[in-house]
Amino acid sequence: MSSLSASFVQIRFDDIHFYENCGGGSFGSVYRARWISQDKEVAVKKLLKIENEAEILSVLSHRNIIQFYGAILEAPNYGIVTEYAGGGSLYDYLSSAESEEMDLGQVMTWAMEIAKGTVTIHCRIYFKPVVVTADNVLKICDFGASRFHSHTTHMSLVGTFPWMAPEIIQSLPVSETCDTYSYGVVLWEMLTREIPFKGLEGLQVAWLVVEKSERLTIPSSCPTSFAELMRKCWVTEPKERPMFKHILTTLESMSNDSKLPEECNSFLHNKAEWSCEIEATLERLKKLERDLSSKEQELKERERRLKMWERKLIEQSNTPVSSSVAYTHCTTTTATHCVESLNMNSTPA
Repeated sequence: MSSLSASFVQIRFDDIHFYENCGGGSFGSVYRARWISQDKEVAVKKLLKIENEAEILSVLSHRNIIQFYGAILEAPNYGIVTEYAGGGSLYDYLSSAESEEMDLGQVMTWAMEIAKGTVTIHCRIYFKPVVVTADNVLKICDFGASRFHSHTTHMSLVGTFPWMAPEIIQSLPVSETCDTYSYGVVLWEMLTREIPFKGLEGLQVAWLVVEKSERLTIPSSCPTSFAELMRKCWVTEPKERPMFKHILTTLESMSNDSKLPEECNSFLHNKAEWSCEIEATLERLKKLERDLSSKEQELKERERRLKMWERKLIEQSNTPVSSSVAYTHCTTTTATHCVESLNMNSTPA
């Protein structure tokens, strides 16, 4: 603990006055609080122990990464103290009526802010760790499982499946481009103000993404430049996805497109015209999942009947018969009966 304490400011637990719980991050609960001696409103993330999050934050300084003030090292009241983002989470904002007034300027600004924050540190930009400050700046705030760039690191399945790249779902080696995939999902959410794969369970989403290569529906009227960027972010092969420096270059180029404001604002403000496309895809995916469950039950029933057939054949092979002809007739009759049973009430594959 002494090596840790040398790298950042220590804050006494009794120097913090706690208000309400305002959500949870990875491995801890987050509270709005006041740093008494500094007369400053802060966010305090309570932890069971101090590990790498405080060290990571202590060496970072970026407009789009939450500002780190210090850490509480008094057992059992460990915690990290950061600036408080008065606007709440991006998730909450996009679920509010206020988000219906979004325009291209806000989408583009936020898309660039998330990309700039993410390129600074290798972290999973799942939805809730992105927060909105009182002056509408987006910041990445949760580093409980973050680490600096590593090309061999495996990342645990913390978070939710709709934002996870296929390689994370499969616990394969990951790189910066797993964040690229998640970034594409967040961009989709800002443009559609919809919940990704709404109504589907996490494991269903995992199966659809990995086994069926399903991706979120991009409405046909979505501006082409945004649609192309999202599709590139969701490519299955990680090496083929764009790095964040390339994403920033793409966004800067898009911001110079004189036709984009009208196209994007028309798309954003005419949700009723294209939301049915997303709903249709969700219904198709739900039906696909139901068909899968039905097929699994059918296969289990066929397996049960096959085992029953095998048992009968074994029983007959151990039963004395008057002649080989009689045995052959009996076995053939049993096999025919079992095959008919297997086919009965089955549906075409």
